[in-house]
Amino acid sequence: MTHPKHYAIHAPRIFDGENWHVDQALLIVDREIYGIAGSDVLKALRRDFEMIHLPPGTVVAPGFIDVQVNGGGGIFLNDAPTLDGIRTIVAAHRPFGTTGMLPTLITDKRDVMVALLAIAEDALQIPGVLGFHLEGPFIAPSRKGCHREDYIRRPDASDIALLASFGQLGRSYVTLAPERVSAADIAKLVASGLRVAAGHTDATAADMRRAADAGMTGATHIFNAMTPIAVREPGPAGYSLDDDRLYCGLITDGHHVHAANVRATYRLKGRDRVMLVTDAMPTVGSAQTWFDLQGTRIELKDGRLVHGENTLAGAHVTMIDCVARFIQMTGAPLADALMMASATPAAFLGLSDRLGSLKSGHQADLVIFDEPTMTVRETWTRGVREIHTP
Repeated sequence: MTHPKHYAIHAPRIFDGENWHVDQALLIVDREIYGIAGSDVLKALRRDFEMIHLPPGTVVAPGFIDVQVNGGGGIFLNDAPTLDGIRTIVAAHRPFGTTGMLPTLITDKRDVMVALLAIAEDALQIPGVLGFHLEGPFIAPSRKGCHREDYIRRPDASDIALLASFGQLGRSYVTLAPERVSAADIAKLVASGLRVAAGHTDATAADMRRAADAGMTGATHIFNAMTPIAVREPGPAGYSLDDDRLYCGLITDGHHVHAANVRATYRLKGRDRVMLVTDAMPTVGSAQTWFDLQGTRIELKDGRLVHGENTLAGAHVTMIDCVARFIQMTGAPLADALMMASATPAAFLGLSDRLGSLKSGHQADLVIFDEPTMTVRETWTRGVREIHTP
């Protein structure tokens, strides 16, 4: 596709990542955000900009950033740690507003991690790939969820070196159990450029504090696969809610976390520390109703992905759905939900200087959706437009 270098997207409402603009236009020049202009300025720009007029009810907002994407389009990353596999996953999520993601590799054998590392640098050239999320294998067997227990292990020096190799590949992060990885090793990972998050863990508050002091900055899918809050031991969930240094990933599909806990997390952490995530699996963006997860059959039942005795195994949800359902559960304003789907994950990844808002000079990553139906009409990724048909 070829595109003119200058666009003016005239919209009923534009959310720039902080504020609303009514009946104005977003200007894009050379695939970057140039600014937001009113109708008086637009008249003078018509000769130089291709004008795009959006219908009533349409919202323009920063593109969604999903830091936990296991699969999509029928592909599970662990089964296809290849460039084609990643392209398929990215393409499956784009029609739902995701313009930036971290393809996520769950607990697996070492050679699968090595295979991903081998193609990682090339994968970062795929529009929408910001880095990688390594969820395991250094997690607690007691909180394994759908992860294979025989692949779970404690890291040795070579494992830490392998993880650290991802540190300079985009903005990547690792999910680990702080009680099973030393503070010194966490500090090494952080020094390499990796973000570190607690997940699939039985960590105590003391374990969490040691990890946070060593540089850990996140909690993966809070409440899921971690010790519940107890009266005298807050555990990983309670500690994460209390420590302002930690960003919390939150799956708002309506199945993973009770609405009361979603509301509590929002009140305690606020829009600046909660990231909406999908934890999406291969069924998203495909007609599949089941898939094989490392030898276990996972079935889609009533919107839930389950195995065995109804154990959840990832999610069948999109980012636009997470935004809509978060609002339904909390009554939060649309602006807050949009921030948690863009600006907050951008901040967690250290990308606020170019993503997560529609500021001048930022990369032109945006989502255009119909507000009444919460249906994505268009996405722009690295300044390239895609029109999506429901």
